[in-house]
Amino acid sequence: MILLRHGESHFNVVFSKTRVDPGIVDPGLTDEGIRQAEAAAAALAGRGLRRIMTSPYTRTLHTAEIAAEVLGLPVEVEPLVRERCFFVCDIGSPRSELIDRWGHFDFGELPERWWPEPDETEAELAVRCQAFRDDMAQKEDWRYVLVVSHWGFIRGLTGEAVTNATAVAFQP
Repeated sequence: MILLRHGESHFNVVFSKTRVDPGIVDPGLTDEGIRQAEAAAAALAGRGLRRIMTSPYTRTLHTAEIAAEVLGLPVEVEPLVRERCFFVCDIGSPRSELIDRWGHFDFGELPERWWPEPDETEAELAVRCQAFRDDMAQKEDWRYVLVVSHWGFIRGLTGEAVTNATAVAFQP
């Protein structure tokens, strides 16, 4: 499978300069983040991908939307691949609001309030990463899945700290 970190968000712009949480709830992509997502999706063309799984945050949904348009793939929302809930940006938007914008995505059984309380521990993240690994290892098509996720979740799975719109191959 391919793990793709979302494009640059409004949180990323401020936090990278100040290292202070700017208090932006569920930030969207910047213009640069949109360009990054387009370039990442174009680079993934021809890789034989068959579907996209994405975190329910706005920044990943928008990145997945761009990838879906470029690659012609369906998108399913999977809360297991969400960010480690640590900053204000990791407070999500309610399911009903997300469906208003991305109603063409498969939201499955996502509850109205799906994000955990802030300060998710590293141990809790590790348990979630293991649950994702176990689930994906059972799926016959895992090799053909693009997972649009976040810095913390990708680091939890791979040990790698990736920049915005970076793609990483991963075997569960």
